[in-house]
Amino acid sequence: MARKSRSRTRGRWRLHLAALIVLAGLVGAVWYWWDMRQWAPDEALYPDQGIAIDQRHGLTRFDTVRALGGKFAYLGASRGADGQDTRFVRNLAAARQAGVKAGAVHVFDPCVRADGQSANFARVVPRDPQLLPPVILLDRAGDACERKASDAAVESELLTLINQIEMHAGKPVILKPTEAFEARYHVGERFERDLWLVRGRFEPDYAGRPWLLWSANMARVTEAADEPVEWAVVQP
Repeated sequence: MARKSRSRTRGRWRLHLAALIVLAGLVGAVWYWWDMRQWAPDEALYPDQGIAIDQRHGLTRFDTVRALGGKFAYLGASRGADGQDTRFVRNLAAARQAGVKAGAVHVFDPCVRADGQSANFARVVPRDPQLLPPVILLDRAGDACERKASDAAVESELLTLINQIEMHAGKPVILKPTEAFEARYHVGERFERDLWLVRGRFEPDYAGRPWLLWSANMARVTEAADEPVEWAVVQP
């Protein structure tokens, strides 16, 4: 009987310990979520900080962005061959009025030829030397195309797009691959362009070489917009 009692006691302690571990994990996850809502890297370490937004964010108050320490804003401009951000022109004007430097983002579509994509970018984004270097967001693989695009075809079209957008902008582009895209196409290795990497809170290293920009918080809650914004920093 004593052995059975000790066995039941040990069983209850194991259950209590497991419950405490689960509770601690839940508390930690909730704290991390709450802390990340407003977290940004230390300005003493990263003095140049800013945001990336598009039309999903609605009205953006760039004077508030500046008050929060934001010195630049990258604005959604074009997607593929025919997608255009309806707020780009207004966001560009508002950012400049607030004294925030601005640049344009094109979302690469691996299923569409580069000519159509660069033409779409040129229709939206003016030739303006005051704009920051253009960014090409890379987040879709060729597997999603109606007719699967080979890795070689994706890389070829991307290289053509890079050259065409650079001719329009008069500046080298910045490539912004997600971790999954980088693992598939090895952008950091194949293209000698500055990189913009993405990883919440912890510095990213998935491209195999240093980054220029880092999205440190993909959903920072601020008074600058009705929706959480992507908060980024520049390599000091």
